[in-house]
Amino acid sequence: MTTTARPEATTMTTTPAAVTAPAATAGATPVVEARDLRMSYGSTHVLRGVDLEIRRGEIFALLGPNGAGKTTTVEILEGFRQRSAGEVRVLGTDPARADDAWRGRIGLVLQSWRDHRRWQVAELLTHFATYYPDPRDPAELLDLVGLTHQARQRVDRLSGGQRRRVDVALGIIGRPELLFLDEPTTGFDPEARRDFHDLIERLARTEGVTILLTTHDLAEAERLADRIAMLVDGRIRACGTPAELARRAAAQAEVRWTAPDGRPRHERTADPSGLVWELHRETAGPIADLEVRRPTLEDTYLHMVHRQGTDTDGTDDDAHRTGLAAGGDTGEAAA
Repeated sequence: MTTTARPEATTMTTTPAAVTAPAATAGATPVVEARDLRMSYGSTHVLRGVDLEIRRGEIFALLGPNGAGKTTTVEILEGFRQRSAGEVRVLGTDPARADDAWRGRIGLVLQSWRDHRRWQVAELLTHFATYYPDPRDPAELLDLVGLTHQARQRVDRLSGGQRRRVDVALGIIGRPELLFLDEPTTGFDPEARRDFHDLIERLARTEGVTILLTTHDLAEAERLADRIAMLVDGRIRACGTPAELARRAAAQAEVRWTAPDGRPRHERTADPSGLVWELHRETAGPIADLEVRRPTLEDTYLHMVHRQGTDTDGTDDDAHRTGLAAGGDTGEAAA
């Protein structure tokens, strides 16, 4: 299988053609489309029929355990790996046949890189800006990612979190229409992570940038993503909003309270509102120490991953696969 080396730098260094990022448009042609995407290495099947559809301006998270096929999927969408079968369109183009103009419309924030250590931060951003027809102002970008005071420092003298901010700055300096984020907040402190989340939401909501996020930070995915796909063993087991995924997993909420006799009580239920109402009726007043803990994305994720171990190996892929259309809850899909 032919592959193209994935760059260790955070953005493409080809000279792109001028691109104007259109505003978010509901019902328009999806930014990312994959149908029956498959990838095999000899007899090893990595992807088993992935269907994805991501619309413009959406923050879409791809989750899954190590070895599930996330990196392979993203590298195919980025144009760095040839697929075995299936149809793929990213920004209306097959990534396997994309040119430099297409690459100028995407931004990459990779998980690791080795280049640029001897550059000063401001010089590096100014240099990368020359590759784009309408780049962000490097000084404004430094302020945006919180590196103004490190503008004259060499990259190899930055902390891990500061280097990660440089990665992010390089990924968005060209005003991409589609931004790939791979574990973007690794090394960030809580304040920097919150600022980064605000930036990502601003890019999507205000500028219409489509964002594909891969992360092991489930709280981050739940905080940012409009929709989430869970990739397990080369198949997409679920796709939807965090609330839809929780409903599909049939995860139960936990209700805690203190009974009138002073004893702490707790109960798991699929209808916490109904249980609280019954408790109000029984006590004829306020419920002491009432606490309702609803299912988290982590509960849903663990349910999906553990359920994979009970699925039968002989199940036909087509019986699992449904189109993962933008918006709305969806069924299980082969991935």
